[in-house]
Amino acid sequence: MMKALRELMQGNKVIAGSLVIIVVFIGGVVLRLAKPVLFPFFLAIFLSFILYPVLDFLNRLQIPKVVSVIFLLIITFSIIYLLGALFYSSGKAFASEFPKYGQKISSILINLQEKFKLTSLNWESVDWVGQLDINKIGGFFLSSLGPFFSFMSNLFLIFVFLIFILAGRGRTKEKIKMTFDESRGSKIIDVIQNIDSQIQKYLAIKTVVSLITGTLATIVLMIFGVDFAIVFGFFTFLLNYIPTVGSIIATLLPLIIAAFQFDTLWTAFWILLILGSIQMTIGNFVEPKLMGEGLGLSPLVVLFFLFFWGWLWGIPGMILAVPMAAIIKIVCSNVPNLNFVGELMSK
Repeated sequence: MMKALRELMQGNKVIAGSLVIIVVFIGGVVLRLAKPVLFPFFLAIFLSFILYPVLDFLNRLQIPKVVSVIFLLIITFSIIYLLGALFYSSGKAFASEFPKYGQKISSILINLQEKFKLTSLNWESVDWVGQLDINKIGGFFLSSLGPFFSFMSNLFLIFVFLIFILAGRGRTKEKIKMTFDESRGSKIIDVIQNIDSQIQKYLAIKTVVSLITGTLATIVLMIFGVDFAIVFGFFTFLLNYIPTVGSIIATLLPLIIAAFQFDTLWTAFWILLILGSIQMTIGNFVEPKLMGEGLGLSPLVVLFFLFFWGWLWGIPGMILAVPMAAIIKIVCSNVPNLNFVGELMSK
């Protein structure tokens, strides 16, 4: 009897494990196919958490909710549109100027050939500028900007979601009070409010820190006269949502341009030193101090989310991966039955 019971339990574990694998696979397929709708929806959720404190502040000033929501939507739309237009125009300038760096590469290789007497390599015979076809490079670069700004074409959809999310702010508490008894309802409301406040804190701090990092990077690059400083500053802002890897990429991109733009490598060295110091100071001291140690994610969890969401949605998925992981950890840490998941996701 006991043997049969053990076999039954083992069979149930196999079935449960198989069901989990199937559900994860189907969920991944659905998320990948539904990206045109789900990405604007997730972006609207993130924007709503950033805007919630401002909406609550306006409500405390006795400003009608409709007026507050419309005001926030206009401000948010204006900021996103202006940033998108500025970055896109800078990206077009980057694409048009890129062949200039082909000539730089050619001259550097010829100098190396003369210095080290590499007679077997005839760099002069290679048409580097011709190889760097402006139309192809411009098209490639502008197409690579697409993942970042594909949401611009879906801006209307994002703001439709945002309208309903902001308009429904505060109604959840009333629905819970009507659904559950007083003691249970108060416990559920406390958990939801705790989750809500922690997510707001995380996204607000992360966004402000990323904005400060991107602004400082732009200022530094402008002071040194690096081309396309605004483009690299915006990249720094976006890539700062990706821990460690994003900071390294954001530092290396302008460094490569600076190395080819100026006749000496000292400029690139000082840019590396200053940008690296900014990234290390903000990433290792300022941000952890503001965030607190409770939101620390395991590096393995971060890598898994980066690879998973990068596979699903590409670069936009990688940018949203870590905030989504942090939100999942916050939710699991506040739900007693899911506390173990939050602990597993911690450092």
